[in-house]
Amino acid sequence: MKLPQTFIDRTAPLLGDSFTSFVEALETDSPISIRLNPSKTTRIQDYEKVPWCANGYCLPVRPSFTLDPLLHAGEYYVQEASSMFLEQVVKQYITSPVTMLDLCAAPGGKSTHLVSLLPVDSLLVANEYVRSRGYILAENLQKWGSPNVVVSNNEPKDLGALSSFFDAILVDAPCSGEGMFRKDAGAIDEWSVANVENCVLRQRALLTDVWSALRTDGVLIYSTCTYNREENEDTVKWIMDELGAELLPVQIDEAWGITITDYGSRFYPHKTKGEGFFMSVLRKTEVEHTTRIKPEKQTVKLTKQQLDLKAYLLQPEKYTISLLHDKVIALPSIHAEKVSFLMKKLRLLHAGICLAEPKGKDMIPQQGLALSTALDRTACEVAELDWRTALSYLRTENIVLPDSAKGFVLVCYKNQPLGWVKNLGNRCNGLYPSEWRIRMNIPTDAKEQIVING
Repeated sequence: MKLPQTFIDRTAPLLGDSFTSFVEALETDSPISIRLNPSKTTRIQDYEKVPWCANGYCLPVRPSFTLDPLLHAGEYYVQEASSMFLEQVVKQYITSPVTMLDLCAAPGGKSTHLVSLLPVDSLLVANEYVRSRGYILAENLQKWGSPNVVVSNNEPKDLGALSSFFDAILVDAPCSGEGMFRKDAGAIDEWSVANVENCVLRQRALLTDVWSALRTDGVLIYSTCTYNREENEDTVKWIMDELGAELLPVQIDEAWGITITDYGSRFYPHKTKGEGFFMSVLRKTEVEHTTRIKPEKQTVKLTKQQLDLKAYLLQPEKYTISLLHDKVIALPSIHAEKVSFLMKKLRLLHAGICLAEPKGKDMIPQQGLALSTALDRTACEVAELDWRTALSYLRTENIVLPDSAKGFVLVCYKNQPLGWVKNLGNRCNGLYPSEWRIRMNIPTDAKEQIVING
């Protein structure tokens, strides 16, 4: 790996005598790690644990994740281990139900982690400004299965207009990506001091734009995947001085190899089994003089057929039926007024559980319902698929279910829902979203991928 000389000149002073070890670590392969979805599985091979994440594991080799239907079912997420440190911050500083914003959330690694970490009855708003990435974010969060999620597609200033709406905000800021040099060779080619400077300006602009959305005494979690001080410690100090915040300490185990600096926690590849990463946590001290906006009650008119879709849910009495983009959704009733308010203020791509799409006299069940942890499987016709047939379904190829009743069928792999088909007897109309489908060609000699225990 050939590092830019300017990068060397800037980074060597940060590491002193350990800089040689740092460079040597960059010459090794990137570690492979996954994080289990505790709402869907506790099954795992005998892998090395990620020490700062209860459900994080390091894999000895990289499997073909695409060929594992359980990945598509949301049983686990492939995530870089250093990023899982978010768990320590949440456990130490978010201990009661909150409304939280993940500002730069795509593709969804930290958002899915937050869903697993936040106290029961919390609401997560996961935002992504780039629309195409926003749909990927919505896909990954639907696979994770939580109903307590909203996905928005807005600029930071749009969210900043929601004065004091959020109790906590995560800003995993777009950065110069120095921590990805080992994982992505293209990041080296794109690196320059000018890019670092541009990233600093962008980070501070989006922090300024969203700041008013965080209530006084609310928690801001700031992170990057880069090494330089300008985007890390200097920006944290700027938040404190210019926006009004106090730095909060994070308790860690010294054995983890994390470097504690004056303004945050740093991950270096020669000290931890992960990529470069920085995280800091602050409490807002600036007083917001505007009043929290009171959410309005929704006034959507629904048919009996739409309301009856509650029958597909566990504890249906806890949900409110609504509409989003002409689809029927179920919202946890404790969040329904708040989400209804967000529908009026933001561009929402997803909210709650997407139950069905009305089409003529039919209600076509949606992927979000199949993958939701709130689905009552006893209300469905269910069919178990073998590995090859599951992959065919995920490729949106035709499958046949001769032993299943006609009509809508929930198809599963290793007892984990994958999606719906409409069984016509001699064939099935697959309802798996075409934009989610597996696109890679699967060799005839491909073998079943056992990433976690089935």
